[in-house]
Amino acid sequence: MTASRGRTGRPPLTQERKAEIRLEIARAAVDLFVDQGVAATTGEQIGQAVGVSARTVWRYFPSKESCVGPLLTAGIDAIAACLREWEPGRPLGEAFARRLETDQRLVGGPDPATVGALVRLARTEPALRAVWLQTYDEAEPAFARALADRAGVPAGDFRPAIQAAMFNAALRAAVEHHAWRAADTAATAADPATVRAELAEAIRAALVVASEGVN
Repeated sequence: MTASRGRTGRPPLTQERKAEIRLEIARAAVDLFVDQGVAATTGEQIGQAVGVSARTVWRYFPSKESCVGPLLTAGIDAIAACLREWEPGRPLGEAFARRLETDQRLVGGPDPATVGALVRLARTEPALRAVWLQTYDEAEPAFARALADRAGVPAGDFRPAIQAAMFNAALRAAVEHHAWRAADTAATAADPATVRAELAEAIRAALVVASEGVN
């Protein structure tokens, strides 16, 4: 009786490493989109930029435009956690202020300037715009669940759903406002810490306006 042979070849990638590869592909895709345009960029070029094959790129993403998704979704869980922990009676902008200063996922991840460039591209590239808006569509139920948990009501309750929609719109408006403003100022050349601080302030200000409601 012969002994069974063990598995050979490379060990399977961990979920953490897979997430890192997705983020590397996302950054490379944005850089190429900015440098030469979306239409001129291929999956092969995106793969070459991070040292993987085009086949690997397509294993992770269904299209070149969808490659940017990880840059946009990185902060959803962190934002939902902030909403869940938001203390009753505490202003929303104040509740987020400290987390905005310390949690990079809430303000553009490790490279907020890259996210800003992506948002500006999405203004004129319909396929990227679709990915950008889809990110917020997918985030809204997570925000609604967090607000429902905070209030101790069922996830399908109407009030948390409305609050999540308002919060989501304010968040998107803040990120877009900051990105478009940066395109017209010296902010595009600022260091990441400065860009992150300015984006955090835009988000905080937007949340203050959203919490005030419509008068």
